[in-house]
Amino acid sequence: MDRSQSEQDGHQKQKQDHHFMEIPELDDDPFTEEDLQAIEAAFEAATSSLPKKRSSSPEDDGPDHKTQQRRQSQSARRRLPNSVLALQHPNAFLLSPCRQANARMKYPVMMFGGVIKYSRTAVEVEKAALEILKNFQAKKKAVGQNAIGFDIEWKPTFKRGVPPGKAAVMQICGGTSCCYVMHIVHSGIPRSLQLLLEDSSILKVGVGIANDCLKVFKDYNVSTKAVEDLSYLAKRKVVEGLQNWGLASLTEKLICKELLKPNKIRLGNWEAKFLSKDQLQYAATDAFASWYLYEVLLSLPDAEKDTARNQSEELRAVSL
Repeated sequence: MDRSQSEQDGHQKQKQDHHFMEIPELDDDPFTEEDLQAIEAAFEAATSSLPKKRSSSPEDDGPDHKTQQRRQSQSARRRLPNSVLALQHPNAFLLSPCRQANARMKYPVMMFGGVIKYSRTAVEVEKAALEILKNFQAKKKAVGQNAIGFDIEWKPTFKRGVPPGKAAVMQICGGTSCCYVMHIVHSGIPRSLQLLLEDSSILKVGVGIANDCLKVFKDYNVSTKAVEDLSYLAKRKVVEGLQNWGLASLTEKLICKELLKPNKIRLGNWEAKFLSKDQLQYAATDAFASWYLYEVLLSLPDAEKDTARNQSEELRAVSL
C-alpha cells in the first residue's frame, strides 16, 4: 500500500471514529479498588439485617455453581448503578431534557402546504375574487361550508406621528388546497372583491378581525359583513380560554402547532412591488390557520354547557 492510500485510510478511520464517538463513553471502572471495596462493605452492612431468601444448594445446581456465583458477585461489585455513573459525567445534567422548555420546541410548525394564488393587478384580483365566490358556493352546496379565513397585512411605521400604511395585502383561505393572497395596495378593491366582503352569507373568521375590517373600511370605504372573532369563540369553547387569544397562542392551545411570526416578515414592507416567497407563505398560512382553527372550535362543545353538565353530574353523585 502506497503512502497516499495509507493517509486516505487513516483519514477515513478518523472520520468514522468521530462519527461513532460524538458522546464520550464512561469508563467501566471510574473508582479505585479501595473505593470499590469500601462501597461494597457499606452495601453489605446496610443489607445484612434484611431477611435472605433460601437459595438452592450447590449440589442441586451442579459443580459450576460456586464459580458462577463468584463471577456474578465480581460483576455486581465492579459495575456500579447507572445513577452513580451518571454523576461522573461532566455534562450529566445537559444530557437530561427539560420537559417544560422542550414541550413547545417539539411542536411542529404550522404551514400552509397547498397552492398560493397571488394577484396584484385589478384584473387579477377581480378574477381571484370571482373564483373564491364560485368555489364557496359550490362547497356550501356540497358540505355546508360557510366560512373562510380572513386576514390583512400593512406596512408598519416606526416614527411617532406617522400613520401606518394602508391595508396592503388581503388573504383569504377556505380549505387545505388553495389560499388567495391579493396585493390590494396596487389593485384596490374591485367590484367582485367588494361583493365578497359585503356578502352576509359568507362568514369571515380570524383573530382581531373587527379591527382588520375597520381598517379596510377606513382605507377603501368598503364594509365587511358577517365576521366572527376566533378569540371570542375560543372563550366559549375552551375552559381555560378566559383571555384574549392571539392567533399563534390559539394555534398552540388547540392543535399543538407553532405558528411562526418572524419580525422581519411580519413588520416588513408589504407595499413592495412584488411580495417575496416568504411573505406569500406567511400571509397564506395566517389565513389558513384562521380557517382551520374555526373548524376545530366549531367541533367543540361550549365550555359553559360542558362545565354545567359536569357540575350537575357531580351533585347527582353526591346526593346518591
